[in-house]
Amino acid sequence: MDIEIIAVGGYNEVGRNMTAVRCGKEIVIFDMGLRLDQVMIHEDADIENMHSLDLIEMKAIPDDTIMNAIEGNVKAIVCSHGHLDHIGAIPKLAHRYNAPIISTPYTSELIRQQIAGEQKFGVNNKLFALKAGQRYTISPHLTLEFVRSQHSIIDTVFPVLHTPRGAVVYANDFKLDRTPVLGEPPDFARLRQLGKEGVLALIVESTNVSEKGRCPSEKIARDLVRDTITSYEDDKSAIFVSTFSSHISRVKTIAECAHEIGRKPVLLGRSMERYSSAAEQLKLVGFPESLSMFGNRRTVDRTLRRIMKTGKDKFVPIVTGHQGETGAILTRIVMGDTPYKLERGDKILFSAKVIPNPMNYGQRYLVEARAKMAGVRIFDDLHVSGHAYREDHYEFLHLLNPQHVIPAHGDINMTGSYAKFAEEIGYTLGNDLHILRNGQKVLIT
Repeated sequence: MDIEIIAVGGYNEVGRNMTAVRCGKEIVIFDMGLRLDQVMIHEDADIENMHSLDLIEMKAIPDDTIMNAIEGNVKAIVCSHGHLDHIGAIPKLAHRYNAPIISTPYTSELIRQQIAGEQKFGVNNKLFALKAGQRYTISPHLTLEFVRSQHSIIDTVFPVLHTPRGAVVYANDFKLDRTPVLGEPPDFARLRQLGKEGVLALIVESTNVSEKGRCPSEKIARDLVRDTITSYEDDKSAIFVSTFSSHISRVKTIAECAHEIGRKPVLLGRSMERYSSAAEQLKLVGFPESLSMFGNRRTVDRTLRRIMKTGKDKFVPIVTGHQGETGAILTRIVMGDTPYKLERGDKILFSAKVIPNPMNYGQRYLVEARAKMAGVRIFDDLHVSGHAYREDHYEFLHLLNPQHVIPAHGDINMTGSYAKFAEEIGYTLGNDLHILRNGQKVLIT
């Protein structure tokens, strides 16, 4: 059986991830993601109402027109986790394929919400929820297995495609976190077993392979956040915390720390409400009973007015806006576009890294500068990454012992760094190590 890896998106950049694996005449697609920064530079971009071809031209979603030249039928669309750079293009592209969309329960719920908001296309693909540790029979020749993983969003897995020639492991994105705040550590025993059974190919993220050592555990981020918040137990000024709305583990930590010092945690913003309420409904997280959520602008402003009236020292608002995004809650507060007035001594805690992009750096600088003008104290870098570092990749390769390695999820500097790293431990570029660019493919021989 011929096995071919097709790089559709995410091999020239971080974002718009999409990989196709052809096994004979059967094709399995992994991820259909969005590249958000390409949308942000077009101020009038209204994604829900845009045509897929326009978004492809903007380089915002994968150019899947290359799939027309691939002989075979798509049997399944598989998503590794719920970040937008992995599921954000589903409303625009999935309808082209007569195939179910398979993902974990939380990811399936996020995909369902994405599809519900789509205005241009009707997406009728069946959504199938598969839990970590379970298998799904795609065809008589192909079986899908979900192996438990960890990342900066809950319910992340390593999808494993079992073929007659061995397993194809898709590892975009992951960290080998042995002490996570939510969920269990990655299934090391199963990964080791897969390595013994035979891994034909590993498609693996390259985002942080240049970072030395191991990626710190989410437990470290919890300690950083707790140390900062609890040190202001007797403080009477405001404490705002901004983090990724999809980072449920972090949101849980912040909410618990607020509760610990006698303040009421309040989630503000549409995305904050969407991600956290979905996790709560699926019983994947337990928040303090004192936590409340407000999504739409009117209720957010009403809540901010109530906080001003009741007392800043009684709340910890957890808000969007760590990238300085226009329209995000924190940006609006800092710019004076809400009933909330920042005062000298108020505190803003950033529990998130600025996504490397000139626009993000500029927007974040503006937010911080305006806040400092009001006398606000800024706390930065209360964060750890969700992506494996170099020594994590070293351990991962030795667990799986793949015959072939295809670095993904990065620009040429990232995939090139991974190739250099893999060569150091015995792989050979062009033989069992393959660097692909968007639109290219490799036949696994």
